Amino acid sequence: MSRYPVPQDRSEAAFAERYPLLSSAEARAEAARCLYCFDAPCVQRCPTEIDIPSFIRSIGTDNLRGAARTILDANLLGDSCARVCPVEVLCQSTCVYVHQGRPAIPIGRLQRYAMAHGMAPDMLQPASPSGRSVGLVGAGPASLACAGALALRGHAPVIYERDTWPGGLNATGIAPYKFQITDNLREVAFIESLGVEIRTGVEIGGDLGPDRLLAQHDALFLGIGLGPDRRLGVPGEDRPQVVGATHWIRRLKTDPGFRVDGVRRAVVVGGGN
Repeated sequence: MSRYPVPQDRSEAAFAERYPLLSSAEARAEAARCLYCFDAPCVQRCPTEIDIPSFIRSIGTDNLRGAARTILDANLLGDSCARVCPVEVLCQSTCVYVHQGRPAIPIGRLQRYAMAHGMAPDMLQPASPSGRSVGLVGAGPASLACAGALALRGHAPVIYERDTWPGGLNATGIAPYKFQITDNLREVAFIESLGVEIRTGVEIGGDLGPDRLLAQHDALFLGIGLGPDRRLGVPGEDRPQVVGATHWIRRLKTDPGFRVDGVRRAVVVGGGN
């Protein structure tokens, strides 16, 4: 059970996944389609350079732990990236099948399958303690990835987060049909298993400022994340019914009293994802 409890009756829990987890048969069938290209274009289009053919080959042989290890060696947040990364314009867009007018290998869904079944706390072993500590401000994806990498090198990372839940936008800013807060907490637990300490409910400033943090640590990492929602600067935008995207999604994911079933008409400004 996560030490960061979330309300069970939150609106987010009612959303079905847009792309459900593949079954074992589906995953093996898709893995069998992969051509395991040498100098694979999908790897070149992956921002974290995951060895995609290698982890897909491991799925094909039912070596799910090996598949997850390949992913984690390149990307410690491989689970969340499998859900939210725009694979249709990155790795999958370069699949050789696309040039033949055939469906691309569903790389994102295969990556998620590998992480769901293969990721385990004992997969990556940290180096011997270095005696050095690093303070990280903010518990979003940047700090989680940084802290995990530091822990694997033997350092002692401590993350300070003012919110109730670690994860940043992974916790409170991703549409629930892609990634729910409980999914985020599973990934957070994996990062913690590497030796990362997370302190929530801590706001930096006042008595706990940068000088005090530097006195406690050898270095600081500032991962303070995305700022407030942008405003249009038009009359009426200060009304209660006008809300920004991240604020709205946060309430949907965490506030059990927030309901949208009474909304009959709405205007959405902006066409992002």
